[in-house]
Amino acid sequence: MSRALVLQSDFGLSDGAVSAMHGVAHSVEHSLSIFDLTHDIPPYNIWEASYRLWQTISYWTSDTVFVSVVDPGVGTTRRSVAVKTGSGHFIVTPDNGSLTHVQRTEDIVEAREIDESVNRLPKSGESYTFHGRDIYAYTGARLASGVISFEGVGPELAVESLISLPVKEAHIAGNTVKGMIDILDIRFGNVWTNISLEQFRKMDVRYGDALEVTIEHDGRKVYNNIMTFGRSFADTHKGEPLVYVNSLDNLGIAINQGSFAKAYNIGTGSSWGIAISKVD
Repeated sequence: MSRALVLQSDFGLSDGAVSAMHGVAHSVEHSLSIFDLTHDIPPYNIWEASYRLWQTISYWTSDTVFVSVVDPGVGTTRRSVAVKTGSGHFIVTPDNGSLTHVQRTEDIVEAREIDESVNRLPKSGESYTFHGRDIYAYTGARLASGVISFEGVGPELAVESLISLPVKEAHIAGNTVKGMIDILDIRFGNVWTNISLEQFRKMDVRYGDALEVTIEHDGRKVYNNIMTFGRSFADTHKGEPLVYVNSLDNLGIAINQGSFAKAYNIGTGSSWGIAISKVD
């Protein structure tokens, strides 16, 4: 029985790149169920590709195959890999850090390097710049449709050898919880942190409490303000900031009916630190 195939990339939808990936997958198995996670990852942003995989993967049934292609090193010596997670999902991707969040939270139990002598689209020529179509979509479709087993992807790799991006773990220091800005809620401009609600509750904070929020970039303070911890955006007036719990049970920062990220030029990744303190 075929598994679902889920595609993610930074290709966008303004040309035929994503359609070509779909076409390759259908050529492997016409009845294969193919879905798009997103193709709007900012160009070359491996960190965001890693986060979007983690944000989505647990909502799909085990055995689902994900193909993630954000590949600024395409055509270089970086490895092409497929991994199996502890929850039974599969991911086909460049080994460039795009597995960072899944590796930390879902656990990777097995990894294999793609054998391109077997798992490369036939007659795909000499191109070294469209591995998303010629290697990743093709291998993902073969794995999802059962044409190959996971062992058929290629030789086994040590899980510990997979590339991982640096992460600043969230922690509590006195009456302050510190972490990093993991991702932006792109459409609305909200800032999502890696500080969990479970951690935050240890500070005995209740809805309606005042909190001091400080954001730093590479150690330089870029934002500091007092705001309310709210259940929803309606707990503040239009244009006011608040701390809230996002859909992944982590803390978020928002402006009611505005873009916090755009207002303060906020970015993401381990160089962006955030501290939230309870105000007496």
